[in-house]
Amino acid sequence: MSNTQISKQDISRYLRNFWLFIIGCIALFFIFILSITLGLFGKMPSFRDLENPKSNIASEVISADGKVIGTYYLENRSFVKYSELSPSIVNALIATEDTRFYDHSGIDFSRTFTIVLYNLMGKRQGASTITQQLAKKLFGREKNAIIITKMKEWITAVKLERNYTKQEILAMYLNIVDFGSNAYGIKTAARTFFDTTPDKLTIEQAALLIGMLKGPSYYSPIRYPERAKARRNTVLMRMESEDKITAEECEKAKAAPVKLIYNPENHNDGIAAYLREYLRIEISKMLDNGTIKPKQDGSTYDLYRDGLKVYVTIDSRMQEYAEAAEKEHLTDLQRQFNQHWKGRGQDPLSDLQKGDIERAIRLTDRYHDLKEQGKSEEEIKSDFRTKVKMTVFSWRGDIDTTMSPLDSIKYYKRFLRSAMMSMEPKTGYVRAWVGGNDFKYFKYDQVRTGARQVGSTFKPFVYTAAIDNGFSPCQSVANEPVTFEQADGTIYSPKNADGKTGGFYTLKQGLARSMNLITMYLMKQIGPKIVAKYAHDMGITADIPPYPSIGLGVADITLFEMVGAYSVFANKGIWTKPIYLLRIEDKNGNIIFENRPEIKQAISEQTAYVMLDMLKGTSTIPGGTALRLRGKYKFANPIAAKTGTTQNQSDGWFMGVTPDLVTGVWTGCEDRAVRFHSLNLGEGANMALPAFALFMQKVYKDPSLKYSKGDFARPDTLNIELDCSKYAPASTERPEESENKKDDRLGF
Repeated sequence: MSNTQISKQDISRYLRNFWLFIIGCIALFFIFILSITLGLFGKMPSFRDLENPKSNIASEVISADGKVIGTYYLENRSFVKYSELSPSIVNALIATEDTRFYDHSGIDFSRTFTIVLYNLMGKRQGASTITQQLAKKLFGREKNAIIITKMKEWITAVKLERNYTKQEILAMYLNIVDFGSNAYGIKTAARTFFDTTPDKLTIEQAALLIGMLKGPSYYSPIRYPERAKARRNTVLMRMESEDKITAEECEKAKAAPVKLIYNPENHNDGIAAYLREYLRIEISKMLDNGTIKPKQDGSTYDLYRDGLKVYVTIDSRMQEYAEAAEKEHLTDLQRQFNQHWKGRGQDPLSDLQKGDIERAIRLTDRYHDLKEQGKSEEEIKSDFRTKVKMTVFSWRGDIDTTMSPLDSIKYYKRFLRSAMMSMEPKTGYVRAWVGGNDFKYFKYDQVRTGARQVGSTFKPFVYTAAIDNGFSPCQSVANEPVTFEQADGTIYSPKNADGKTGGFYTLKQGLARSMNLITMYLMKQIGPKIVAKYAHDMGITADIPPYPSIGLGVADITLFEMVGAYSVFANKGIWTKPIYLLRIEDKNGNIIFENRPEIKQAISEQTAYVMLDMLKGTSTIPGGTALRLRGKYKFANPIAAKTGTTQNQSDGWFMGVTPDLVTGVWTGCEDRAVRFHSLNLGEGANMALPAFALFMQKVYKDPSLKYSKGDFARPDTLNIELDCSKYAPASTERPEESENKKDDRLGF
């Protein structure tokens, strides 16, 4: 036998070794797979991880009318279900990324081997299925050898396919991808680029968004519109080739221009920004102190990652009306303010005290940053005097300019600021919350945080105490000075705003005209301690020192508490704590916090109704402080109202009450010294009332809101006469010239 001949034994041995080698390789492969699965080459996602994949989902603030009015996020991503996706977005994704998506179980082996050949030929292409891409995005890639990383990705993809349906995988994928412009997930992308929802995306819109996934920056329709359009058309042709759309639909979509409604989101933008910021801080505290239920594993929810649903009482339509009313009013009022000071030939800041600007500098973040850098006071002063490029606020729109930080502080101090809150008195639901001019530039919230002197809007608390303690709205009172001896022996004797005295006026007239001397007469009869108690009973928690001057509104109170207190009048004497947060749900719809109303009987129903009748007089009685409601603004429906003006016209207030809504407005500058020097311009009727009127006009014009223009419901039992014409009219003569007889009919 030749040496070259191979015996049957050799062939058998070779075949046996070959198959042993093959079986060994297969066994090693399975051991390798088992080792990866067991986590020997790094942690693999557990069953719990697969059931609850972690992704940064933004928490949404949802209005009473179902609108998403804001988000809290690290990545601006909102969750969407498959049923909420447009067929076009699904078809575009599958046609572009994974045409055999419905035919494989996570790994497309046939495409994998084809792509290997393409890559060997120098034509680089990706072979990852949608499920593999999802696995990589959800659980990341560790720094391992490429083969280990790829195998882990494959295993995770197969596990995902076993745990989720194809529809769920598509939804999960579209929820986590990055579209650029701080838009993560299809829901945020649809809102950011087209101001729509995923279920309403058209074919060309869907193609544009899916095309961006290849490179959100490179194919950005904002920076590179032509490049984005070309990529969109490529996706459309892929959709046609995969029979997802017809040739006619493809050509029509390709011919369409790229039409964007670009609205990139950030925390400063959108409606109700002041409320959203206040909520953010409040919810963070609630999470920390355990007020909000923890997760099942005992960990605390993350407001920025866990996709919470925050349901608020704000009505998006009313919020927009309130913000628009404030803008319209302040634009005009700022013009009046500027003209007023121009006519005086002075700077509005001329009344500031020495050191006020320096104190303002020390409150800025810039000052604290420079201090932390070790800068001296002289270096800091120099920095604040150095001009830099900046964007500043104006009612005509943002202005790019060059200005020193010191000048910017002075610039903003010249702006009038305003806040508004509107709530339903029976439910306590806050429907509109405007904390300031523009949250981007004016961060301080004047609804809940900023407390200012309330001026004459405090007077109804004095009158409430009087009515509840036997006084009649028709009682006639001398319009003469009232004196109080104070603890230090000095005499306190306030005057009317116009300085005039003389004559007699009923309590109803005194309140309608906001006459200080009539109010102080009642204060002397009742006492400041009782008045303060009534204010507290009606929901005011601010400190109210028991001094006579509180009757003229020297106490600092927030707009939030004032609106809540006035709601007592419209709610039959019942105080309902204002509610702005209804409930919080986790991303699966489980309630983790639910607000409960707080109510109490503050005053009698009769007293509340009498006060409403008296407050209606501000817009009907000659000399009433709210007459322009019926004059300039043409309101014919009953409105119980009160204006307020603080000392030196530093603050202007207006409180308006209708059967369905209680609305309050405050207006003033950051510093009380920056103000109108004219009472006509600086009174509440000019500073605050117009914002209320503009808001209510918009509300009444919207039939979908269904707010009544009717009158307040009269109590079943009313033992106080409200028609003062049944009695002898109050004399306008000076007291010494008129008989001061006891009126037996009124009991005083």
